[in-house]
Amino acid sequence: MATPGKIVFTRLPPLPTIGEIIKLYKLRAEKQLSQNFLLDLRLTDKIVRQAGNLRNSCVCEVGPGPGGITRSILNAGIAELLVVEKDTRFIPGLQLLAEAAPGKMRIVHGDILTHKLERVFPKQFQNKWEDGPPNVHIIGNLPFSVSTPLIIKWLENIANRSGPFVFGRTQMTLTFQKEVAERLTASTGSRQRSRLSIMAQYLCNVKSCFTIPGRAFVPKPKVDVGVVHFTPLVRPQINQPFKLVEKVVRCIFSFRRKYCRKGVEILFPEALRLQLTEQMLCTADVDPTLRPAELSIPQFRALCDAYGQLCNENQNLLTYNFREELRQKKLLGKGKKSHIDEYEISAGEKEMKIVMEVPGSQKGGARPPKPRDNGPPLDTGDEAHRDIICSQLARLGLQNLHT
Repeated sequence: MATPGKIVFTRLPPLPTIGEIIKLYKLRAEKQLSQNFLLDLRLTDKIVRQAGNLRNSCVCEVGPGPGGITRSILNAGIAELLVVEKDTRFIPGLQLLAEAAPGKMRIVHGDILTHKLERVFPKQFQNKWEDGPPNVHIIGNLPFSVSTPLIIKWLENIANRSGPFVFGRTQMTLTFQKEVAERLTASTGSRQRSRLSIMAQYLCNVKSCFTIPGRAFVPKPKVDVGVVHFTPLVRPQINQPFKLVEKVVRCIFSFRRKYCRKGVEILFPEALRLQLTEQMLCTADVDPTLRPAELSIPQFRALCDAYGQLCNENQNLLTYNFREELRQKKLLGKGKKSHIDEYEISAGEKEMKIVMEVPGSQKGGARPPKPRDNGPPLDTGDEAHRDIICSQLARLGLQNLHT
């Protein structure tokens, strides 16, 4: 276990190239796992440099794969490196690197979405939140399939100062699909402004570092990749629970092309919707005709504060789910429709029975047509027959079915 202090800076001895490692262990990128290998060590060095000075630091690498970024981290003079890899195929190649850097590298076979990072490094590396960032870093070339849920999880950890952020304001340097990277860093009013923009920027200083062209990866993805650096803020820009902020932002961006009022409305049950929507917008002093991408973080702060106040005044409001209410209404609607259909079928059978009992409708007589919903009047022959049918329908309470 590493401890703070002076670390002798050494580089890795000569090793097989990443391409040779891939051939040696017959590694192949799995499409279902969104795997893309970065073989150019100049690019992996560039990613690691965005993290800042890593001398004597503890680093957690997410999804090291064949070990491209891993080599660049080990060459940066770190004190300790923890790699978390889900795919067992990569473990032998990583063990080769661990042997080349004795005492510096630990390998964990596991899923980063569930792996607990609170205790992976010594407590000596812990800093107070108000102080500068600790000498602890998270670095990773994230698979596209887990990048968004993972960053949301870590943002919640930042808000609660849990997970890898028990050490303080741990910095992260991560890769994302270019579109996701643009959303994370998008400014107010930009086309890429989204839920991710607000959730990341109210908690962190988010910096777009550079873009890696897709052709640099093997296999080549259909999109380019963006490198993003996160530094948690000393004080979040919205001082409300993470779940509350996430709910408000998610609802408002559910209708990104509509006025923000539309998204605010679905925060409330139908019975109170108009009243509480007006109250929330009035309290927050936000123009209801602004679209979600046009709202600044201070305006989202005002909306979250207003919603938090309403939640304190209205029990169970925070747990209200618009989609669940909509689902229940649809189920009730289907049940009601089934009841009506059953009644109409029964009524139709009664009506047919009446028609069949009318003189002239027996076998050999004129056959009446099938009743039709909302269709023209029944053609029953002469007026006498029609009067008989109408009188019998009236007795059964069905006089309005066909008039």
